[in-house]
Amino acid sequence: MERKQIKVVAAVILKDRKVFATQRGYGNYKDWWEFPGGKIEPGETPEDALKREILEELNTKISVERFLAAVEYDYPEFHLSMDCFWCRVEEGELILLEHEAAKWLPLDDLLQVKWLPADVLVVEEIGRAL
Repeated sequence: MERKQIKVVAAVILKDRKVFATQRGYGNYKDWWEFPGGKIEPGETPEDALKREILEELNTKISVERFLAAVEYDYPEFHLSMDCFWCRVEEGELILLEHEAAKWLPLDDLLQVKWLPADVLVVEEIGRAL
């Protein structure tokens, strides 16, 4: 049986040498940490999807600065393809509408939380990019 494919985007939101991380409040990976984002809708560019998802999840307008990395990861239930972008807050306060918790993590100490497996790969890419 062919594995389900899911295509998502993630925002690596930077501010004062810190990155914004969110904690999942549901599902198999409840309480694990991730970069905010979500699925790309038909007809959307990855950048447009990211702006929409952050507005929906965090009530915040972001600017998508530049591409960081494409991450591929096989979860037991599906294959994840995730395009990750460096982003900045343009307007809003990053209000949690879907997540359990959030925090700003220093760029030099990103491993202080339990990241989702695919997001660990993003943390590694951030390390290489800096």
